[in-house]
Amino acid sequence: MTTTLDTDRPPRAATVSAPVWRGSSRPTQIRILTGRSLRALVTDPAVLLFGLLQPVITLVVLSQVFSRMGLPPHFPPDVTYLDFVLPAVLVDNAVQSAVQSGVGLVEDLQNGIVARLRCLPVAPSSLLVARSLTTLVRAAVQALIILALGMLVLGYHPRGGAGAVAASIGLTLFMSWALGWLFIAAAAWLRRAEPIQNLAIIAVLPLMFASSAYVPTADLPDWLAAVAHVNPLTYAIDSTRALALGLPGTGTAVPALLLGTAVAAIGAWLAATGFRRPIAPR
Repeated sequence: MTTTLDTDRPPRAATVSAPVWRGSSRPTQIRILTGRSLRALVTDPAVLLFGLLQPVITLVVLSQVFSRMGLPPHFPPDVTYLDFVLPAVLVDNAVQSAVQSGVGLVEDLQNGIVARLRCLPVAPSSLLVARSLTTLVRAAVQALIILALGMLVLGYHPRGGAGAVAASIGLTLFMSWALGWLFIAAAAWLRRAEPIQNLAIIAVLPLMFASSAYVPTADLPDWLAAVAHVNPLTYAIDSTRALALGLPGTGTAVPALLLGTAVAAIGAWLAATGFRRPIAPR
């Protein structure tokens, strides 16, 4: 039996598998997604402006009204009410920025950007981290504007020095970033802006008044002082105030940092868990 070779047929090329693109690195994804969110803020400055209204109005009203009244017995000596309340207003602004991080994630879920990103090799955690960093930048810009307004217009005099004021602002921004993870988690689970805003009113407003924000805890009623002593915002406000004004009490920065780290870790885990759920069709 004779075997015939087909010498006219070209040799078969070796099969080479094309490389599979698995997407860019996590830092690159976070940078691009953060830039996208920040550009949305720049193109809609009304969001940043209206975010400033509440803390500015609070600062002006409190400083002008309560500075005309007698100060409580345990008020720090040689400290004006404006100097006392401005660090608390900065913390309040940080909390409000944290709320907006959840609202921003809800908008991404509803406008279809999250659904499109899920079709790409983009890590879900990158979108969540980018949203938290956007909150951090927004809170920083607003904090600097409020600080400049207090110093140049209202007469705020931080006596702790430039380094202490910078540390105070840094702690405030850290608390905003940490609390932002709780509201990102709420957005990942609730996926509606209205419940998140209602949650902020129910939770944040009482926590600010049940703290050392506007009155020293020693001058609060006993039951309210007990709440203030276990309120995480009290530690943040006391430490930022002590740093900015050069007062005793900077040791409360350590519990504030520990509590903030725990809040961020819990919020990030809840956010990642809720974000994995499928998006319901509208």
